[in-house]
Amino acid sequence: MDPVIRRTPGRTREFPHIGQRIIKTSVAVVLCLLIYRLLGYEGNTLRSEAPITAIICMQPFVQDSRQYAWGRLVGTFIGVVWALLFLMLFYTVPGMAGNPVLLYTLMGVGILLSLYSAVAVHKPDASSLAAIVFLCIVIAFPDIEHPVLRAVIRVGDVLLGTMVAIGVNIFRLPRRKRDTEYLFFVRTADLLPDRFSQVAPSVLFRLNFLHSRGARICLISDHAPAFFTSQMSATQLDIPLIVMDGAAIFDINSNQYLYTRMLPTTSSAWLMEELGKTDLGYFIYTVHDHKTCIFHHGNVSPQENVIFKSMKRSPYRSYLEGESYQANEIIYIKVIAPEEDLQQIIYQIYPFLEEHGLRAVVRDQAGDLDVSGLYFYAADADVPHAEQVLIGQMQVEDPGIHPVEVFSRTGYRTEHDALLVMNEVEHLFEPTILSRKKPAK
Repeated sequence: MDPVIRRTPGRTREFPHIGQRIIKTSVAVVLCLLIYRLLGYEGNTLRSEAPITAIICMQPFVQDSRQYAWGRLVGTFIGVVWALLFLMLFYTVPGMAGNPVLLYTLMGVGILLSLYSAVAVHKPDASSLAAIVFLCIVIAFPDIEHPVLRAVIRVGDVLLGTMVAIGVNIFRLPRRKRDTEYLFFVRTADLLPDRFSQVAPSVLFRLNFLHSRGARICLISDHAPAFFTSQMSATQLDIPLIVMDGAAIFDINSNQYLYTRMLPTTSSAWLMEELGKTDLGYFIYTVHDHKTCIFHHGNVSPQENVIFKSMKRSPYRSYLEGESYQANEIIYIKVIAPEEDLQQIIYQIYPFLEEHGLRAVVRDQAGDLDVSGLYFYAADADVPHAEQVLIGQMQVEDPGIHPVEVFSRTGYRTEHDALLVMNEVEHLFEPTILSRKKPAK
């Protein structure tokens, strides 16, 4: 789940840097302990509930800390309410202390109700805490002095820990001056679940925040530039995009292609001839006058038709019929079909790809259509080559710029994974004064 940093050129880090979350968590714990000391707690009476709450609530971003804090408060109140109700029951029923089977059975019922209540109010993450708070309050029955006061103190501990955590998290640690200008390469596959989804507001905020601070971020996509216009139009990035799995570089400011690596004309002719021998249709992606145009050939399968209709409705793509394109305008060819059909094509064509200067990539398609996409590019139309081209273009004006690729080992699974990637970019762009010095170029 942790991001992976790949530098070009450079060395991998031996040890992770000391991040803001580590430092802030330690500071929050110290503050909680000092507050307890001022309140008269020390030695055996020193409490741990507030520091534990601060550790749990301290998250990479203030928004996350607030969510964890709110969940912890909800869980605490649920546990406290049920604990007080059950203590009233215990004290009301005569002989309860002398009947451990009944007593512990009722405690189990209280645990069940605490867990269920948290789920019922749509706070499942707080369910365990609710049960723990309930048990901590009732476990000492009948030797409980001032049960209401005990419950109030526990709520106060949680409030103290959460307020300290949020208060500390608001402050930003001092930053040391960067000794290197970075160009960060970030894959959109680490920021979005698929090409039909919108970027999460929290991720969008981080992108725009880093841009406003001067970070240079280049997004890398497997798809045509339309993904940026339709999914990430609210971002303020101005660095050109690497699109079509490295086959092109697109300038989002001028809406023009700065670099394209087209299929060799003889190779595309051979490929279309081979695909014409199958019953499968295919899409031809072309670039004409800085516009992406998509032509369809052959029969449209039921699965392919669903995707075709969905994509065709987009105002950012031009789907056309016929063959009104030039042979030297084809940037890649795509086949959408079930896995077994694609494997048959690969079996027939793959041995000849290198001979014709082509490469093939199979990717899952968004949705539950049980189909995959088979993409054919020029052999040297890949992301590493496009990164070198872009760096070369930018070094004309800034010779000292240094490329850094930040990506997730697992790709996008949840919004939190995308935020981890953004957090790593921030650590590299604005390292704290306690961050380990980065390796030399």
